Amino acid sequence: MNKDEFQGGARYVGGKIEKAVGDTVDSRAWKVDGVVDQVAGGAQHSYGRARSIVEDAIDSAPELAEEARDRLKAAGERAADAAQEGGRVAAQKVQDAPLLWAIAAAIGGYALALVVHGRRD
Repeated sequence: MNKDEFQGGARYVGGKIEKAVGDTVDSRAWKVDGVVDQVAGGAQHSYGRARSIVEDAIDSAPELAEEARDRLKAAGERAADAAQEGGRVAAQKVQDAPLLWAIAAAIGGYALALVVHGRRD
């Protein structure tokens, strides 16, 4: 709890008391002052609460950034491991049937050349 939260809460309670006294003695000035203090105290308390929330968020930002960095690093390592495994599997497939993959590569290259250069008439 910061200074504004405390002071705002105290002013709000003081305004409640002031309004109650104004109701008791039937004083319009005390009633109005009490309501004004209640509104001002509530606003100051809300401001203090918002400030506390922002300060807490700022204080926890380095820890959140470190956690995000660790998670990103772990995800990158998993992706690298998966890519490496995929490369091993692809290399094994090519070794198992080299002629089939050579023909597939030739067809793919010819198709790419047609797309890039267009049909020659």
